[in-house]
Amino acid sequence: MYNWNVDLEKWKKKDSKFIVWKLNQLINFGLNGEKLDLKIVKRYWSKLSLDPKRKKFLKLLIWQTLS
Repeated sequence: MYNWNVDLEKWKKKDSKFIVWKLNQLINFGLNGEKLDLKIVKRYWSKLSLDPKRKKFLKLLIWQTLS
């Protein structure tokens, strides 16, 4: 992931805020060759700020349910 407007060196890589931010960036703006770890996505699912239609689609892919 390439992010031109954020200095990634200042973030603590293990901090949950960084992980949620990075997941949001990857899912909303493209993976650019990176792969998502399904365990991490599931762990932080409730904290992600995603487009509602995209979140519904991902929910279907991850948990095979729409509700």
